[in-house]
Amino acid sequence: MKKKKSNFIVQGGILAMAGILSRIIGIARRFPMQHIFGDKGNGYYAAAYSVYSIMLIISCYSLPLAVSKAVSAKISKRQYKSAQRVFQCAMVFALLMGGVTFFVCEFLGDFLAEHVMEEPMGALALKVLGPALLTVSVMGVFRGYFQGLGTMMPTAVSQILEQIFVLIGSIAGTYVLYNYGEKVGALLHNEDFAPAYGAAGASIGPVLGSVIGLLFLAFVYSLYRRGTRKRSAHDANGRTDSYLHIFKLIILTIVPVLMSTTVYNISDVIDTKIFGSIMIQKGFGDVKTDIWGVYTGKYKVLVNVPIALANAMCASIVPVLTQLMVRREYGRAREKIGQAMRFTMVVAFPSAVGLTVLARPIVTLLFKGEVDMAVNMLHLGSVSVIFFAVSTLTNGVLQGINRMRIPVRNAAVALFIHVVFLCVTLEMGMGINAVIFANILFGAIVCVLNAMAIRKYLRYRQELVRTFIIPAIASVVMGIVIGVLSMVLSKAGSMAIVSAGIGVGAIVYFVVLILLKGINERDLRSMPGGRKVLKIAKKFRLL
Repeated sequence: MKKKKSNFIVQGGILAMAGILSRIIGIARRFPMQHIFGDKGNGYYAAAYSVYSIMLIISCYSLPLAVSKAVSAKISKRQYKSAQRVFQCAMVFALLMGGVTFFVCEFLGDFLAEHVMEEPMGALALKVLGPALLTVSVMGVFRGYFQGLGTMMPTAVSQILEQIFVLIGSIAGTYVLYNYGEKVGALLHNEDFAPAYGAAGASIGPVLGSVIGLLFLAFVYSLYRRGTRKRSAHDANGRTDSYLHIFKLIILTIVPVLMSTTVYNISDVIDTKIFGSIMIQKGFGDVKTDIWGVYTGKYKVLVNVPIALANAMCASIVPVLTQLMVRREYGRAREKIGQAMRFTMVVAFPSAVGLTVLARPIVTLLFKGEVDMAVNMLHLGSVSVIFFAVSTLTNGVLQGINRMRIPVRNAAVALFIHVVFLCVTLEMGMGINAVIFANILFGAIVCVLNAMAIRKYLRYRQELVRTFIIPAIASVVMGIVIGVLSMVLSKAGSMAIVSAGIGVGAIVYFVVLILLKGINERDLRSMPGGRKVLKIAKKFRLL
């Protein structure tokens, strides 16, 4: 394998930076949106988006991974024509499934909003989101194809472009339709129409963003076509796999990934339904939407930012592991897993601690409305960043080593325990905290079960000290320093506290990490931007 393609940490780092930047842009759009339509509008939008997310899982969530896995396997055998047929067959699948889910949202939107989301006013937002299902499905095929070729750059750039236009479309749409909804609400004497129409306006953003992202990927693909034709002339196999064979390959890859991601992500929809139903039974139906708006529009938005790294590592490691398994290079596969896990934990631990310590200034800086509730959620639930980062990455590892059914089984077991725990704790009166603890439990169970499976099938033993213990110690030291700094700057304002906390915290964390030998020169050379950190570390004689 060429060095350029073998350094999956760099490729994953590129995708991770794009993912984190995309999440930051996502937070940037939430800020003005929430200022316009409030926590209730957030609740309507979140309810619609949870159903939209399930439709995405059904139509295309597994497509990038499945396509990258299949294309990577063909490329490793120099079967370039068959790799191209994988792309063609996947595109047909995307158009079919994207079209079906689009029509479901458009024609069954009212039913889903009332009986699944427990938010009838969220139907408007769900119907506006519908067209994005088709464009995102097609976009997923392009992204999977490029990832299978070993390059994450088209996916990374398209993500950023997509989010920029999501930002523009969401803010403009929210402003225009919220004002229209106020007029409708005044005529019908129902003030809920304004936030409902505002949520529908916010849904314009994902549609616009997906169209722009798709156009960019189609343009890049047209540039790649010339190189594809040249490679096809050097195909190592004179016989090209039939379309029927390719379709079977895609389906056999997609189905277990689809089942795994569905079980893994359906918990949000289940949580929405259970939380809404029990809150209504307990007489809190008038505030449940606002509480759920804080949970999804503030807490979930923030904790999902660092998890983008794990998603990127997952996308990067699957095609690499697929090729190594084809060549039976099991030792190198174990080495790649260790690198990916260590790199992910180096970011996950300080992210969890930082969100906990800086919870109040971050929430105050970014959002209006209810602050104390969101801060409490971050204090309780930021640790979920670590569990979901590990569980996401280990899911990708199991899929990369062709143990496709294991993540499905593990996620199903975790989901069952999650639902039982959630119902019991909600009946005990724990409110939204029950949802937070149930999700932490879900992530922790998946982590343990996935780790046991990887050890069993690949004889992989996870290194603990450099991967977990040292990053945890460095993060605690960082958290103490940030906490003291926050108290010193308490009168300086949220912007000053957050800026100083992130800057000083990053320096303290990496200094402690290097001094404790949690990261070495080789690790830094393999990380995006690591060479600059290495130069600074050597200048101050830390290495």
